[in-house]
Order: sequence, then C-alpha cells, then structure tokens
Amino acid sequence: MIRRREFITLLGGAAAAWPLAAHAQQSGRMRRIGVLVALSADDALAQARNAAFLQGLADLGWRVGRNVQIDFRWGAGDTARYPKHAAELVELAPDVILAVGASVVWPALHATRTVPVVFVQVTDPVGAGYVASLARLGGNATGFTLFEFGISAKWIEFLKLLAPSTTRAAVLLDPMVPSGLGMLGAIQSIATSLRVELTPISLRDAAEMERAVITFAGGSNGGLIVLPGAPTVRYREQIIAQAAQHRLPAIYPYRYFVAAGGLISYGPDEIEQYRQAAGYVDRILRGEKPADLPVQAPTKYELLINLKTAKALGLEVPPTLLARADEVIE
Repeated sequence: MIRRREFITLLGGAAAAWPLAAHAQQSGRMRRIGVLVALSADDALAQARNAAFLQGLADLGWRVGRNVQIDFRWGAGDTARYPKHAAELVELAPDVILAVGASVVWPALHATRTVPVVFVQVTDPVGAGYVASLARLGGNATGFTLFEFGISAKWIEFLKLLAPSTTRAAVLLDPMVPSGLGMLGAIQSIATSLRVELTPISLRDAAEMERAVITFAGGSNGGLIVLPGAPTVRYREQIIAQAAQHRLPAIYPYRYFVAAGGLISYGPDEIEQYRQAAGYVDRILRGEKPADLPVQAPTKYELLINLKTAKALGLEVPPTLLARADEVIE
C-alpha cells in the first residue's frame, strides 16, 4: 500500500523525471483531464491507483502543470455526491474524463454525451448500458472491464477446495449494482452441485453488513464470498477483520485483501488497468475517438493464498491448490 506521504513523494519525483514526448506537445496547449473517483482522497488504495495512472501518463509524455492539468473529484463513498461532482468536471470542459468504478460511470455519462469517458473498475459495461458492445461501442465511453460473470463460479470452487467442510456461504455484494446480481447468479448456478447454501448480504452499509455477518456466523460450516464493488473496497478492513473474528474462510476478488490478511483471492491485477487507462487517455488526447477504442478485459487472473491465515483457521491447503497459486504469502 502507498501512504499519502509516499504518494506525494512519488508524484513529485515522477514530475521531475517525466519526458516530454513530441506527440504530447503537438498542439502546444494545456490539455485537461477530469478524474471522478468513488473513494476518498486519503484512501491508500486510491493513491496507489492514481500513482499508476499518473506514471502511465508520464511514460507517454504528459507532465502535470506543463502540458496537462488534472482535476479530481472524490466521492468518499457518498453516492449523492457523484452527479454533482460529474457535473462540476464537465463544466471545466475537460478533454477526457476518467471514471473510476461502476458507481460513478453513470453519473459521468448522464453529465455529458460529448466529452470522452474512459472507465475502469467495471463489470459488464454492455449490460449496464455504458457501451453497445465490447467491440462496437457507440457513444462517448470506452474502458476496461475487470470480470465476466463466469469468473464468479471460480470463487465458490476455490473456497470449497480450500475449506471442503463449507456448506453455507455468505455472498457480500452491492445490491444496487446489476453486475453484483449477475455474479450471484453465476455462483448460484454451481452452488447446488457443491452442496453449498448461499446467503446474500448487502454491502451498502457497514453496520448493517456487520450485523448480518454476525448472524450468519452463528451457524456452522460457513464461509464468505466477497464480490467486487465500491463498498467492497471501502469496507475492506472491516470485512477482513470480521472474517478473522468469526473464523470464516473467505475468498476475495483482489490481491490486496490477501496481502492485508485475507485468506485467498482470485482476480486480475487491477492496478495494471490504470496504466492501461493512461494509454487510452493518451490516444484520446491525440485525437482518437472512444468509439474506436474497444473495451478491454483482463487476459490473466491470479490466485493468491495466505498460508498464515489458513493456519490460523486450521485449514490444510491442498497441494493441488498450492500448485495452482500464482503467489503464496507466508
């Protein structure tokens, strides 16, 4: 994780070293990027993501204060702020907007149908209506998707392999995001064959989530499946702590959960998406249209296991699962 001071240092160091590529200087005028984020500015994960995005821009010749200006709007998890922040960014007349997370993409698209929007941290952009299809987009949006619904089935499969006694699984999800319900459906499609009963738990409110997990943990042979989404990120520390407190084996969508003490994760390198997003922003700033840039999906998903957490839960990691792991934390 990158702390605030480290992020500022990185940003300052990058600014001193950023090359001035010829194509970034083609018009000689200052370009403007708006960034709409669901998290708060002091969130360590948000800082790490932004560092990757800014470094990606730097590698392509864009230097903040020299040839590009970046305006941030931070939602801090307050969905009521998102439309207002999106409208504010549009009023600044940016050349392109980076929308971070499904919960802020619609506010951005409602605010403008002309300013290009590049999205990241999104699942099922076609089903959500952001684009017409992954290849033939239409409109003013393009970007990067993290998961397709079929991946969701892997989460319950890996959880059952690591904790074979699991017969009940609480699925933590944001009920307001359609992709979460789609993932739940994919998990349900194989849960019966694995003899696992599912219990959906809303992540819209931390206190409500905590009460629901406590109630769920009162039964035996339980486990957790944590779906991706903005609340998942905001409440990540509470989720990991609750899983440990109630001795619930849990599987997560991102590696940083395992690095912070979570049991197991299966998902893409989300930080890499921010470097890729910088590439799309660069191409748009150089004149390409978002409709000509296809939505891209990850080409690799990584499996991480925290052996220390497994030992604390009394779990024996099967050798076959260890062999499949891309990284093991001891």
